[in-house]
Amino acid sequence: MQLAVWDTYIERTDGKTMHFDILVPSTLTDEQTIIGFGRDYVRTKPFATHPLSTHHCRFCHFERATEEIIDSIETKGYAILEMENCT
Repeated sequence: MQLAVWDTYIERTDGKTMHFDILVPSTLTDEQTIIGFGRDYVRTKPFATHPLSTHHCRFCHFERATEEIIDSIETKGYAILEMENCT
């Protein structure tokens, strides 16, 4: 499966910046759907963030999916790769 990687940065209310990638099938191009996936992910966190918008999330590149990512996409429609300040 070919993935589209959406590079996402959002400020937490404690001043730290979260950095994570939203991974979706390359055929999914609707930005509002992709932002919605990011919002769903952020709501699972025990800390508050500023609102997520298209300003915070940009298409970055395509890559090949691993089995773990394919499983997540088949279950939720997306996968998240945590990079910085996500815990």
